[in-house]
Amino acid sequence: MARPTGLLLTGGGARAAYQVGVLEAIAHLRRSAGAGHAANPFPIIAGTSAGAINAAALACGADDFDAVVRRIAELWHNVSVEQVYQADALAMLGSGARWRQMLGLGRFVRSILHIQPRSLLDNAPLAEFLKRKVPLDRLPALMQAGHVQALAVTASSYSSGEHVTFFQSAVPVDPWVRSQRHAVCCPLTHEHLMASSAIPFVFPATPLKVADHVEYFGDGAMRQSAPLSPTIHLGAEHILVIGAGRMTEPDEQLAPNTHTGYPTLAQIAGHAMSSIFLDSLGVDIERVDRINATLALVPPELRTTAALRPLELLVISPSERLDVIASRHVAALPAAVRHLFGGMNADGIHHVKGAALASYLLFDPGFTRELMALGRTDTLHKREAVLRFFGWA
Repeated sequence: MARPTGLLLTGGGARAAYQVGVLEAIAHLRRSAGAGHAANPFPIIAGTSAGAINAAALACGADDFDAVVRRIAELWHNVSVEQVYQADALAMLGSGARWRQMLGLGRFVRSILHIQPRSLLDNAPLAEFLKRKVPLDRLPALMQAGHVQALAVTASSYSSGEHVTFFQSAVPVDPWVRSQRHAVCCPLTHEHLMASSAIPFVFPATPLKVADHVEYFGDGAMRQSAPLSPTIHLGAEHILVIGAGRMTEPDEQLAPNTHTGYPTLAQIAGHAMSSIFLDSLGVDIERVDRINATLALVPPELRTTAALRPLELLVISPSERLDVIASRHVAALPAAVRHLFGGMNADGIHHVKGAALASYLLFDPGFTRELMALGRTDTLHKREAVLRFFGWA
């Protein structure tokens, strides 16, 4: 009996374009190996933040894997800021704006208009985009037909402080409860995708009904202590993990100007974003490796009674720093966004410092196409590992 294969797509805003390049290469390798083209190789799919959007789009086209990968690639190939968020309202802050001015404006708005600013950017265009491009109404039929077994989307509750995984499954799965995180079985909606991808401070929180009450949710990468958990609980025994940032950052590849002078607010914000989106995945992978090593010491006849089981992981993550790539495309950001965060002017010597933050907001074809190309290249460099992982001759 074939072992269930899981796919985990992590968060990272515009960085999620890298995941699509990886999927393109996997589709190519499967065709080259003569392993078919239509069937979905990932019966269990989980995603967080922008990875949740890619995961949902993939699951909604699970009856033809190659075709849905092409459609997703086309969307990322032609993505634009206008499809994701509105930046025009920031123009009133002026060319010299900084976050402290935004905070001052917030106090002014509250005192004069009695309005509580909810976020720096308005992602209403993304909601409309998802309704057009991610047909979640197809999921029940696809699951009933056996094209996909389960889809999970993770978000973080500002209301309760809990980390919640919302999932839809074709087979019965008991919702799990762990410290500060739990799962909810329910039909997935576009609101779940909006909640999971609501980058803190940048995009507004999304209300979701949990049990008999409403909670407000933000990006699922926040407080995510166990990114692999949803795929494991849903039954995956070997998991492809596609990251949105380097697992390690060797000193010799640090970008110029990243350590010179006092950090800009954009640099500090980018560092915070990296802590939210990137750090927990590496820790969780190390945890799985330690468990696998421990289980290998247990005699085979005793492993069947153990609560733990070995997991096979294949991790594909960028071989280059995405903030360095982003620094080449900073000029594509709306001017108001560049000025808001400071240190991200198109021509200034210090714009690399703000590039980490820019990489999450750079929904620009120049940037996303470069990330997709990197994803394809990185995956093809792991050709033998990919073929071995899937059992493709």
